[in-house]
Amino acid sequence: MTANPDPMPIGELDALHHVAIEAEDIAAAVEWYRKTFRCDVTYQDDTWAMLKFANMSLALVTPGQHPMHIGFVTPEAESYGELKTHRDGTKSIYISDPTGNAVELLAPINV
Repeated sequence: MTANPDPMPIGELDALHHVAIEAEDIAAAVEWYRKTFRCDVTYQDDTWAMLKFANMSLALVTPGQHPMHIGFVTPEAESYGELKTHRDGTKSIYISDPTGNAVELLAPINV
């Protein structure tokens, strides 16, 4: 199998922003991740939290509140539909990949 050629220069690649996993108890999950790893809490409430690591973020979401997903920052986010503004100020839209995985497309922060 041969690798596909890079479709765009490195400086123009989209960024992986976060991965979201489920947690029944957000506060307990945040406490465990803070004790186990070096990370900062950038947002937390009863239904979700965002933990900042050196290379990306980890979202902890309660079942039924948000789907488990992977989030990318891309200037093309708005081309997929109307973006929703979230409590933390980010704007995004959820789509599905060809196999049904939830993918969140976030607009660049400075837009």
